[in-house]
Amino acid sequence: MGMIQFVNNHDDLSTDKGYQFKFYCDKCGNGYMSRFQPSITGTAGSLLRAAGNIFGGWASSAGDSAYELQRAVGGKAHDEALQKAVEEGRTHFHHCSRCGKWVCPEACWNAGAGQCEECAPDYKEELASSHAHAKAEATREQLQEKARSTDYVSKIDMSAEAMVKAPDPEQQRAAATPTCSACEAEVGKAKFCPECGTPTAPPRPTCVGCGHQPEVASKFCPECGGKMSVTS
Repeated sequence: MGMIQFVNNHDDLSTDKGYQFKFYCDKCGNGYMSRFQPSITGTAGSLLRAAGNIFGGWASSAGDSAYELQRAVGGKAHDEALQKAVEEGRTHFHHCSRCGKWVCPEACWNAGAGQCEECAPDYKEELASSHAHAKAEATREQLQEKARSTDYVSKIDMSAEAMVKAPDPEQQRAAATPTCSACEAEVGKAKFCPECGTPTAPPRPTCVGCGHQPEVASKFCPECGGKMSVTS
Protein backbone atom coordinates (compact mmCIF):
# COMPACT_ATOMS: atom_id res chain seq x y z
CA MET A 1 0.00 0.00 0.00
CA GLY A 2 1.30 3.45 -0.89
CA MET A 3 1.71 6.39 1.46
CA ILE A 4 -1.57 7.51 3.07
CA GLN A 5 -1.96 11.26 3.34
CA PHE A 6 -4.04 13.17 5.86
CA VAL A 7 -3.36 10.99 8.91
CA ASN A 8 -0.98 13.15 10.98
CA ASN A 9 -3.64 14.02 13.54
CA HIS A 10 -6.17 11.29 14.24
CA ASP A 11 -7.48 8.78 16.80
CA ASP A 12 -8.08 5.11 16.01
CA LEU A 13 -11.39 4.11 17.62
CA SER A 14 -11.55 0.64 16.05
CA THR A 15 -12.69 -2.38 18.07
CA ASP A 16 -13.17 -6.07 17.36
CA LYS A 17 -16.61 -5.17 15.95
CA GLY A 18 -15.34 -2.77 13.29
CA TYR A 19 -13.33 0.28 12.33
CA GLN A 20 -13.80 3.99 13.02
CA PHE A 21 -11.44 6.94 13.07
CA LYS A 22 -11.55 10.53 14.28
CA PHE A 23 -9.56 13.19 12.42
CA TYR A 24 -8.64 16.64 13.77
CA CYS A 25 -8.10 20.05 12.20
CA ASP A 26 -4.38 20.89 12.13
CA LYS A 27 -5.09 24.44 13.28
CA CYS A 28 -7.92 24.49 15.86
CA GLY A 29 -8.42 20.82 16.70
CA ASN A 30 -12.04 20.49 15.57
CA GLY A 31 -12.83 16.81 14.97
CA TYR A 32 -14.53 14.74 12.28
CA MET A 33 -15.72 11.16 12.93
CA SER A 34 -15.62 8.72 10.03
CA ARG A 35 -18.47 6.30 9.43
CA PHE A 36 -18.32 2.99 11.26
CA GLN A 37 -17.13 0.10 9.08
CA PRO A 38 -18.19 -3.33 10.40
CA SER A 39 -15.52 -6.00 10.56
CA ILE A 40 -16.38 -9.34 8.92
CA THR A 41 -13.80 -11.08 11.09
CA GLY A 42 -15.12 -9.41 14.21
CA THR A 43 -18.72 -10.29 13.34
CA ALA A 44 -17.72 -13.92 12.70
CA GLY A 45 -15.83 -13.96 15.97
CA SER A 46 -18.86 -12.67 17.86
CA LEU A 47 -21.05 -15.38 16.28
CA LEU A 48 -18.51 -18.06 17.15
CA ARG A 49 -18.27 -16.82 20.74
CA ALA A 50 -22.04 -16.85 20.98
CA ALA A 51 -22.09 -20.39 19.66
CA GLY A 52 -19.35 -21.33 22.09
CA ASN A 53 -21.39 -20.02 25.00
CA ILE A 54 -24.27 -22.26 23.94
CA PHE A 55 -22.48 -25.42 22.77
CA GLY A 56 -18.98 -25.03 24.26
CA GLY A 57 -15.93 -26.79 22.86
CA TRP A 58 -14.42 -25.88 19.51
CA ALA A 59 -16.83 -23.06 18.74
CA SER A 60 -15.76 -21.13 21.81
CA SER A 61 -12.07 -21.58 21.03
CA ALA A 62 -12.58 -20.51 17.42
CA GLY A 63 -14.43 -17.39 18.55
CA ASP A 64 -11.60 -16.42 20.88
CA SER A 65 -9.05 -16.96 18.10
CA ALA A 66 -11.03 -14.70 15.72
CA TYR A 67 -11.21 -12.03 18.41
CA GLU A 68 -7.46 -12.12 19.03
CA LEU A 69 -6.83 -11.99 15.28
CA GLN A 70 -9.02 -8.90 15.02
CA ARG A 71 -7.12 -7.25 17.87
CA ALA A 72 -3.81 -7.57 16.01
CA VAL A 73 -2.28 -4.26 14.90
CA GLY A 74 -1.65 -3.46 11.22
CA GLY A 75 -3.89 -6.04 9.64
CA LYS A 76 -4.90 -5.78 5.99
CA ALA A 77 -8.56 -5.15 6.83
CA HIS A 78 -7.55 -2.41 9.27
CA ASP A 79 -5.36 -0.70 6.66
CA GLU A 80 -8.12 -0.81 4.08
CA ALA A 81 -10.60 0.65 6.57
CA LEU A 82 -8.15 3.44 7.41
CA GLN A 83 -7.71 4.24 3.71
CA LYS A 84 -11.48 4.55 3.29
CA ALA A 85 -11.74 6.75 6.38
CA VAL A 86 -8.94 8.99 5.09
CA GLU A 87 -10.70 9.45 1.76
CA GLU A 88 -13.90 10.29 3.63
CA GLY A 89 -12.10 12.78 5.87
CA ARG A 90 -10.46 14.47 2.89
CA THR A 91 -13.91 15.45 1.63
CA HIS A 92 -14.58 17.32 4.89
CA PHE A 93 -11.26 19.08 5.57
CA HIS A 94 -9.49 21.47 3.21
CA HIS A 95 -5.84 21.26 2.25
CA CYS A 96 -3.93 24.57 2.28
CA SER A 97 -1.59 24.69 -0.70
CA ARG A 98 0.68 27.22 1.03
CA CYS A 99 1.43 25.58 4.39
CA GLY A 100 0.19 22.05 3.71
CA LYS A 101 -2.14 21.88 6.70
CA TRP A 102 -5.55 20.22 6.65
CA VAL A 103 -8.06 22.53 8.29
CA CYS A 104 -11.78 22.52 9.07
CA PRO A 105 -14.19 24.54 6.92
CA GLU A 106 -16.12 25.89 9.91
CA ALA A 107 -13.41 28.01 11.55
CA CYS A 108 -10.05 27.82 9.80
CA TRP A 109 -10.62 27.95 6.03
CA ASN A 110 -10.73 31.13 3.95
CA ALA A 111 -12.90 30.03 1.03
CA GLY A 112 -12.38 33.30 -0.85
CA ALA A 113 -8.59 32.95 -0.83
CA GLY A 114 -8.50 29.16 -1.15
CA GLN A 115 -6.06 28.90 1.78
CA CYS A 116 -6.22 28.47 5.54
CA GLU A 117 -6.87 31.61 7.59
CA GLU A 118 -3.39 31.40 9.07
CA CYS A 119 -1.88 31.92 5.61
CA ALA A 120 -4.66 34.16 4.28
CA PRO A 121 -6.48 35.90 7.15
CA ASP A 122 -10.11 36.84 6.58
CA TYR A 123 -10.24 40.63 6.18
CA LYS A 124 -13.61 41.13 7.89
CA GLU A 125 -12.73 38.91 10.84
CA GLU A 126 -9.35 40.60 11.31
CA LEU A 127 -10.96 44.05 11.10
CA ALA A 128 -13.59 43.14 13.70
CA SER A 129 -10.94 41.65 15.99
CA SER A 130 -8.60 44.63 15.63
CA HIS A 131 -11.49 47.03 16.23
CA ALA A 132 -12.49 45.24 19.44
CA HIS A 133 -8.88 45.13 20.70
CA ALA A 134 -8.36 48.82 19.91
CA LYS A 135 -11.50 49.81 21.83
CA ALA A 136 -10.46 47.68 24.81
CA GLU A 137 -6.97 49.19 24.82
CA ALA A 138 -8.35 52.75 24.54
CA THR A 139 -10.73 52.05 27.42
CA ARG A 140 -7.87 50.86 29.61
CA GLU A 141 -5.78 53.94 28.77
CA GLN A 142 -8.68 56.31 29.51
CA LEU A 143 -9.38 54.60 32.82
CA GLN A 144 -5.73 54.93 33.83
CA GLU A 145 -5.68 58.60 32.83
CA LYS A 146 -8.85 59.29 34.77
CA ALA A 147 -7.46 57.46 37.79
CA ARG A 148 -4.27 59.55 37.64
CA SER A 149 -6.26 62.79 37.47
CA THR A 150 -8.50 61.89 40.42
CA ASP A 151 -7.48 63.11 43.90
CA TYR A 152 -7.71 60.20 46.33
CA VAL A 153 -5.54 61.59 49.19
CA SER A 154 -6.44 65.23 49.76
CA LYS A 155 -8.65 64.35 52.75
CA ILE A 156 -6.15 61.99 54.34
CA ASP A 157 -4.37 63.44 57.40
CA MET A 158 -0.69 62.60 57.07
CA SER A 159 0.45 64.51 60.20
CA ALA A 160 2.46 62.78 62.93
CA GLU A 161 -0.50 62.97 65.31
CA ALA A 162 -2.72 61.15 62.83
CA MET A 163 -0.16 58.38 62.47
CA VAL A 164 -0.20 57.61 66.21
CA LYS A 165 -1.88 54.30 66.91
CA ALA A 166 -5.46 54.66 68.11
CA PRO A 167 -5.95 53.72 71.78
CA ASP A 168 -7.18 50.28 72.63
CA PRO A 169 -11.00 50.06 73.06
CA GLU A 170 -10.54 48.54 76.54
CA GLN A 171 -8.36 51.46 77.56
CA GLN A 172 -10.94 53.91 76.24
CA ARG A 173 -13.71 52.27 78.28
CA ALA A 174 -11.50 52.29 81.39
CA ALA A 175 -10.72 55.97 80.91
CA ALA A 176 -14.44 56.74 80.55
CA THR A 177 -15.26 55.21 83.98
CA PRO A 178 -16.17 58.04 86.50
CA THR A 179 -13.63 58.50 89.31
CA CYS A 180 -13.55 60.56 92.48
CA SER A 181 -11.89 63.96 92.09
CA ALA A 182 -10.32 63.62 95.54
CA CYS A 183 -9.06 60.03 95.80
CA GLU A 184 -9.53 58.82 92.19
CA ALA A 185 -11.57 55.81 93.29
CA GLU A 186 -14.19 54.50 90.84
CA VAL A 187 -17.57 55.91 91.80
CA GLY A 188 -19.84 54.78 88.95
CA LYS A 189 -23.19 56.55 89.28
CA ALA A 190 -22.90 57.24 93.05
CA LYS A 191 -23.52 60.81 94.22
CA PHE A 192 -20.79 60.49 96.86
CA CYS A 193 -17.46 58.67 96.72
CA PRO A 194 -17.72 55.30 98.53
CA GLU A 195 -14.10 55.69 99.73
CA CYS A 196 -13.87 59.28 101.03
CA GLY A 197 -17.41 60.67 100.82
CA THR A 198 -16.59 63.48 98.43
CA PRO A 199 -19.60 64.51 96.24
CA THR A 200 -19.20 63.14 92.76
CA ALA A 201 -21.60 65.56 91.03
CA PRO A 202 -20.56 69.20 90.56
CA PRO A 203 -22.38 71.72 92.80
CA ARG A 204 -25.67 72.88 91.31
CA PRO A 205 -26.79 76.54 91.50
CA THR A 206 -29.89 77.13 93.64
CA CYS A 207 -32.23 80.12 93.62
CA VAL A 208 -32.11 82.02 96.95
CA GLY A 209 -35.72 83.09 96.57
CA CYS A 210 -37.63 80.01 95.30
CA GLY A 211 -35.08 77.19 95.69
CA HIS A 212 -35.20 76.21 92.01
CA GLN A 213 -32.14 74.36 90.62
CA PRO A 214 -31.94 74.89 86.87
CA GLU A 215 -30.09 72.41 84.67
CA VAL A 216 -28.04 75.17 83.02
CA ALA A 217 -25.78 77.36 85.18
CA SER A 218 -27.00 80.97 85.37
CA LYS A 219 -26.59 84.03 87.59
CA PHE A 220 -30.33 84.62 87.98
CA CYS A 221 -33.21 82.17 88.45
CA PRO A 222 -35.15 81.45 85.25
CA GLU A 223 -38.28 80.91 87.39
CA CYS A 224 -38.44 84.03 89.62
CA GLY A 225 -35.48 86.17 88.58
CA GLY A 226 -33.83 85.90 92.02
CA LYS A 227 -30.06 85.70 92.51
CA MET A 228 -28.59 82.20 92.25
CA SER A 229 -26.26 80.68 94.83
CA VAL A 230 -24.07 77.56 94.50
CA THR A 231 -24.85 74.69 96.93
CA SER A 232 -23.48 71.15 97.11
